[in-house]
Order: sequence, then C-alpha cells, then structure tokens
Amino acid sequence: MCRSIKTLRPPVMPEVTQDDIHAAALQYVRKVSGFRAPAAHNREVFDRAVAAVAEATRELLDDLVVRGAHTG
Repeated sequence: MCRSIKTLRPPVMPEVTQDDIHAAALQYVRKVSGFRAPAAHNREVFDRAVAAVAEATRELLDDLVVRGAHTG
C-alpha cells in the first residue's frame, strides 16, 4: 500500500529518528486519506492522525524483539 514508507526496524535501520517516524506516519495518513495536504477544515484531524500513527510506530519499534539484531 505505502511503498514509499521505509522499513524502520533494526537491523534494517538501526537508528531511527523522530523525523523518520513522522515521515512514515505522514505518508501513511496521506495514503489513507487520499490527500497530500488537507484543506484548512481538515488540518486538525489530519495532524492528530499523523501524531497518533507516529506514537503507535514509536511504541511498536520500542517493543519489537528482532532475532539477530544487535542492540547497543
């Protein structure tokens, strides 16, 4: 579905920044909503969705256990 979203989990991407997570969340919300940029009346809900997806992504990455990945 979202081919431009990069894999963020280790070992594919050992150091993930908040910018990486935000970019992935933004791409996802753009794809699902069908809007590259929302109209003014949809800006708040669009931004809330990006923040929620980013938070869920951070939680997922923090809790994943990947066999064979080197941590620290």
